Amino acid sequence: MEIADLEAEAARLVLPRFDEAAALDLGQCLVAMAREEKLPVVIDIRTANRTLFHAALPGSAPENDLWARRKSATALHFQAASLLVGRRMAAKGENVADHGLDPAAFAVHGGSVPVRVRHAGVVAAATVSGLPQVEDHELVVRALETLL
Repeated sequence: MEIADLEAEAARLVLPRFDEAAALDLGQCLVAMAREEKLPVVIDIRTANRTLFHAALPGSAPENDLWARRKSATALHFQAASLLVGRRMAAKGENVADHGLDPAAFAVHGGSVPVRVRHAGVVAAATVSGLPQVEDHELVVRALETLL
């Protein structure tokens, strides 16, 4: 996916509202999609200081939890999808350390998409870990589109 495509996607994925009930709906939607497709993923939805939803599906590994946390930190910090942040940094020859961030706490691999609310901005990050990074990203996008 190209930077321009990811930016257009971000502009389109703006929800009218998001709260604990919406986080549960989004999480359950992701679980249903992943179970139907038998995907070995971890699903994590969080704000900067609170986990709203978390599930580890069969076949996922403890490292997927760590990746989800690092990708979520990236999406929340930059207020952009972790895949988009990674593409932007790669285009400039940068990495997270160039931004003063600890690579052990931040990952620029795809799979975390900010939950953006109209008139409020980024309020959370929805993250999937366990698949190739573009597939992680696309699963989250498909679920967000169902909320729209």
